[in-house]
Amino acid sequence: MEFKKMSWVLAFVGFMFLGGICKANGHTHYYDFVLTESNFTRLCETKSILTVNGTLPGPTITVRKGDTAYVNVHNQGSYGLTLHWHGVKQPRNPWYDGPENVTQCPIQAGSNFTYWIIFSTEEGTLWWHAHSDWTRATVYGAIIILPALNTTYPFTTPDAEETLVLGSWYKGDVNEIIENALATGGDPNVSDAFTINGEPGDLYKCSNATTYRWVVDYGKTYLLRLINAVLNEEMFFAIANHNLTVVAQDAAYIKPITTSYLMITPGQTMDILVVANQSPSSYHAASAPFVDGDVAFNNSTTTAILQYNGSTTPSTIPTPTFPNPADETAASNFTTQVRALASKDYPISVPLNITHTLFISVSVNERICPNSSCDGPDGNALAASLNNISFVTPSIDILQAYSGAIYGVYSANFPHKPYIFNFTGHVRNDTIYPNFGTKVRTIEYGEEVEIIYQGTNMIAAENHPMHLHGFSFYLVGTGSGNFDPNQAYKTYNLVDPPEVNTIGVPKNGWATVRFKADNPGVWFMHCHLERHASWGMATVLIVTNGNTNETSMLPAPAYMPPCT
Repeated sequence: MEFKKMSWVLAFVGFMFLGGICKANGHTHYYDFVLTESNFTRLCETKSILTVNGTLPGPTITVRKGDTAYVNVHNQGSYGLTLHWHGVKQPRNPWYDGPENVTQCPIQAGSNFTYWIIFSTEEGTLWWHAHSDWTRATVYGAIIILPALNTTYPFTTPDAEETLVLGSWYKGDVNEIIENALATGGDPNVSDAFTINGEPGDLYKCSNATTYRWVVDYGKTYLLRLINAVLNEEMFFAIANHNLTVVAQDAAYIKPITTSYLMITPGQTMDILVVANQSPSSYHAASAPFVDGDVAFNNSTTTAILQYNGSTTPSTIPTPTFPNPADETAASNFTTQVRALASKDYPISVPLNITHTLFISVSVNERICPNSSCDGPDGNALAASLNNISFVTPSIDILQAYSGAIYGVYSANFPHKPYIFNFTGHVRNDTIYPNFGTKVRTIEYGEEVEIIYQGTNMIAAENHPMHLHGFSFYLVGTGSGNFDPNQAYKTYNLVDPPEVNTIGVPKNGWATVRFKADNPGVWFMHCHLERHASWGMATVLIVTNGNTNETSMLPAPAYMPPCT
């Protein structure tokens, strides 16, 4: 059956219940996502935003471990876009991974496309979002992956569950904001508010009546699924007077961490046990930024209200106290505690025989501006890079070019190491200006890969949340300053490192990850701070096919959105 026709067959099944409500057929689930412009009132203003099924956040996808989902996307908006299933490995199936002009071209306005999502080893919380320009500011939602049938959580089953998604709210049009910034070379405007489940919260004017409320029963234990969908800030999160016990990150279980606050980077998810054991009343569940660089950011707090069933709302609701926004120690005190559960039922397999090493410098740069008339430093334009290469998005998607041997779309010469300089000290002028190109790195199927991300002191040193599509990887080490192999290897955790898909590269520091290249395809790797990705802090890893059909990419679909 020609694929576009097949999507309408799936649509018929999915439309039995429009609005993202799952209609399961065994272990296959069908959803319909309708992209439309909808009016929302926030911060005393009403604006039209692009949403899925008219909600913010969009519909939640709920499956069990190992299930399959089909999501039929009807684009009734005014421009083309794609969707990405963040953290879903999509084994052998890069065709439906979603980054625009990397694995597919946009779903054009007035058309539809059905995504085939294959869940494998993931268990816990992930999320989906638009992967075109800054459209993910309003196009996002949760993915809940329940344990497989006849299995359960590695902790006492909670009494109930709740999902909170942290987001960004802009009064202006988000795509116009980044397009203007790219045109003028300056930093884009910061957001006007943060949100929890689409609402700024009762600390913002006009938000008292619409603040999101999470109603709990005294004495019960809740599994809180927390997602950071914020565009450009890492976030602290806490619930006043309540402890948080973090039990999973990026859909993989970890050794429980009990804490009064946590730090979560854009792209990350966490599963948290919360016991409703305080005096029945109302308490703020709140989030505020962690930004350790000398950059503009939204220094405000967003709130939801955790309200005990049957209680009255006090005149003053307790609010958690957060660390200073630039408190690197407070952030690292939490992040360095994360360890994989690494139990008999949830084993890990850290690569030990590394055959492919990438040493990648992560930098904010400058682009020379004609007549020094741009809005960036020294009259230049802001840029960003990996290994001094600023990624240029092609007009034909890289997966199509790779599978169809279309030449001239990309070059397979992304360097395995950068220019060597004092990365976190004095930065020479010849390292400030990157090269521009669509350069990718090819990795042979089955190789055991180590990537060392090295933060730099260029322009604006800060924490960088790096995300790799198609894989989870083990975070085996982090440190400050320049990476020193003679010392760093001694500090690696090869026993119980967390298995994640997004990690924070410390400001003026380094982070090392490892994974086995057992997922053939074209996979995007980028910073999840949107302004950095827009400036070119990205590249692509191509994992070649193995020697068998079972170790090779699935065949190309009969229909993919055309590159126009």
